[in-house]
Amino acid sequence: MEFSNFIQSLTSEFTPVVGGNYSKEDYEYIDLSQNNRDLLKLEVASSAAFSVLIDEYLRNRSAKAAFGGYNELRTLYNRSELFNQSHSNRNIHIGLDVWVPAFTDIIAPLAGKLHSFQDNSNFGDYGPTIILEHEYEDEIFYTLYGHLSRASLENLETGMIFKKGEKIAELGNLDENGDYAPHLHFQVIKDLQGKRGDYPGVVRKEDLEDYLQNCPDPNLLLKI
Repeated sequence: MEFSNFIQSLTSEFTPVVGGNYSKEDYEYIDLSQNNRDLLKLEVASSAAFSVLIDEYLRNRSAKAAFGGYNELRTLYNRSELFNQSHSNRNIHIGLDVWVPAFTDIIAPLAGKLHSFQDNSNFGDYGPTIILEHEYEDEIFYTLYGHLSRASLENLETGMIFKKGEKIAELGNLDENGDYAPHLHFQVIKDLQGKRGDYPGVVRKEDLEDYLQNCPDPNLLLKI
């Protein structure tokens, strides 16, 4: 079975990754690609302005959470030297973003154990990050949770067990999450390639095909 089909088979219905009273109907898809004309009017270097855009988007649609971003070409990464370099322009997003308020609970969509964690504190990076390891049907794979609060990394120990639906962290605010409007970066990863507490979530066009194979659409699991 292909890895993407395997991930899809693990859940049969909407599977939350954020806590609180969010139903499937509360979510609204948002396009943050280069095709979104509203982004052209926005000072993308300002995380505060981006927060306003997200809030207005949700309010206009009577929604509580926005989601999207898998395999999405985004110009908003041009603000960060982490992605925008002369030899390597990384601008294609390969995780799923869930836009909800800072300090919202993040919960495990599947049972797993804590593989690693790290504060990736570069401007425009993940900020505090947690990676869980999962084993189902003899298949080992990983899920990554980025843009968390620094408090989420306190008292963690590698190997800690989390049940499905158990709180694992809280979202950070723009002062600690890499300077973004509050949101969760959620990613499914087949092979971490030796990395701990970090894994690319934005990649170059030249590398895209390999990353899409290794990191299938997280919504195959969440089914938002």
